[in-house]
Amino acid sequence: MIEKVNPSHPDKVADRIAGAIVDLAYATEDNPKIAVEVLIGHGVCHAIIETTTALDKEEIAEAIVRIAGMVLTDIYIVKQDAHLSENQKHGFRCGDNGIFKGMPLTQEQKELSAIAHRIYGQYLSDGKYIMDGIRLIICQSNAPRHELEAQYPGAEINPLGDWTGGTDVDTGATNRKLGSDMANSVTGGGLHGKDLSKADVSVNIYAFLKAQETGNPVELCCAIGDEMVDGIPYTQIVEIARNYIRSVGGFEKFAEWGLF
Repeated sequence: MIEKVNPSHPDKVADRIAGAIVDLAYATEDNPKIAVEVLIGHGVCHAIIETTTALDKEEIAEAIVRIAGMVLTDIYIVKQDAHLSENQKHGFRCGDNGIFKGMPLTQEQKELSAIAHRIYGQYLSDGKYIMDGIRLIICQSNAPRHELEAQYPGAEINPLGDWTGGTDVDTGATNRKLGSDMANSVTGGGLHGKDLSKADVSVNIYAFLKAQETGNPVELCCAIGDEMVDGIPYTQIVEIARNYIRSVGGFEKFAEWGLF
């Protein structure tokens, strides 16, 4: 059983905005420290940003409007806590306490992801999709039902009829759709709106990738300040995550679909 939402779902719009802001930080510094929370809905986007980096509010507002359309922007930037900054002063060490789990994707999860990507390629609007065995539920806004029925016979399509979707209908918040991003690998940490020093980003990515490579579950825990995780230097885990983020096109692109 798995649910996927597409990049135009309000929660994913919030994730994408957070990712775009992190991308701006990385365009300024090689290793910025940043954490972003975004709440968007009904014509307004609030962004709270804790960072060591000098960011331009106009560039942030431009990124928000590019992703979400014409909305009012409320952008609040504060310095990162001095103690958190000190933790990373002499090189990467684990940026938080946490438990992490990587799980191999099932065939069902891969299949639904492919369906979600395919439908979104046709209709670039809010949608969510569920697969539970032979049951396929497609909720796609702004799409003719007969077209989807022809492509997916037997699927339950927009059970309550046509709908509009988007941030004028529902609010979106960062890291609210982690099941869609991580499948069975979800634990407590959010993937989006944070730099690579944060274990929520790097260790989650590392554990997920290791699980796909080995075909076995991966369970890890770490304490803030740890220099080794899973028997390897934390700096190595950060570089694995950095290479993965680069491979998908940056933090904003990563936020579109998460890890699969």
